[in-house]
Amino acid sequence: MAKIAPITKNILIVAGDPSGDLHAANLIKDLKKKDPEISITSIGGLRMKKESSTFIYNLVSVGAIGFTEPFKRFFLWLKLIRIIRYYMNEKKPACVIAVDFYGFNHQIIGLAAHRNIPIFYYIPPQVWASRPKRALSIARLAKHIFCIFPFEKDIYAKLGGACDYMGHPLLDIVPGFELSENAAAKDENHPFKIGILPGSRKDEIKRHLLIFVESFYKLKAAYKNSKGYIFAAPEIPDAHIHKIIKTVNKNALDDIKIIREEDYKIRSSMDFSFTSSGTATLENALMGVPMVVAYKMPKLNFAIAKRLVNITYVSLVNILLKKPLVKELLQDKANPELLSQEAFSILNNPEKLNAMRKEFFAIKTMLGKPGVSGRISDKILNYLKN
Repeated sequence: MAKIAPITKNILIVAGDPSGDLHAANLIKDLKKKDPEISITSIGGLRMKKESSTFIYNLVSVGAIGFTEPFKRFFLWLKLIRIIRYYMNEKKPACVIAVDFYGFNHQIIGLAAHRNIPIFYYIPPQVWASRPKRALSIARLAKHIFCIFPFEKDIYAKLGGACDYMGHPLLDIVPGFELSENAAAKDENHPFKIGILPGSRKDEIKRHLLIFVESFYKLKAAYKNSKGYIFAAPEIPDAHIHKIIKTVNKNALDDIKIIREEDYKIRSSMDFSFTSSGTATLENALMGVPMVVAYKMPKLNFAIAKRLVNITYVSLVNILLKKPLVKELLQDKANPELLSQEAFSILNNPEKLNAMRKEFFAIKTMLGKPGVSGRISDKILNYLKN
């Protein structure tokens, strides 16, 4: 094994999906704020690019997520791994921080371990849902693991990994809500704000956006003053969204706005959201926004997932609460008829809506306190100093 001692203040951070890009960017901000001499080299998305000293590649825009997509990106990944190998040999970074995205990052942590470069794994893969053997290599190779759910710490500790739970990073950026006011019944003239969250990758948008927009118009038929708000990732151009939604209604650009924001101010004001399964469900819960969760994937991916996944629910809200609080509509059930039915059942039932919000508040309490990125950056910097 090569012995390349870290001698610089250069840190490599690698993420590959939109949520990882978001949390990695916030971690970079904290690291640079506490030590302005640090130089950050990264692979990730546009948020990381904005905060990094050197940016290698926008891997988030590629969208190689799932069971089959990574195979289509094989040659790109091979090229990036060669670049990173050269970088490690030449720059000898002080450490490597892998953020989620295990399919690519397990190669990166292997390169770092071979060169005796300390590894921190932030947001480890959800081994409690599928492919538990991934935890073995992370526990063996990582200097420290920062998990984002309280129950994950024991998983890695049992495997001999050094793991801390310091809270969920969404607590640092998502505004909370109060339970002081109960929702009241609304009539057909009420201007409901309806969130549309089809996912952050182009393939997810292709599968969900049309369905969610059709579901919105079923609501609008009953509540004529309602407005739709599509919350889009920075990598997705407006033209791509416009092309899809105009096939549903020629007036779609008048009825539906595209929103890109970092402070969640508009999104936290939604009365209801049609939401694809993923981090967005947890974000909604922390803001107290009621929702229905849907997800569609290619049939081959779904068949593989059914064999590999060993959890009862797909949305993080239901997983954390261990019960079906929010409706989950998968594959063929993810259709406008069933989605709009669930929306009506909540918007027309203040008691159901209030009960849902109370459960959401319990999730917020369960996940800890804000300041997560700061606590993690302190831990990393203290290790490097010592």
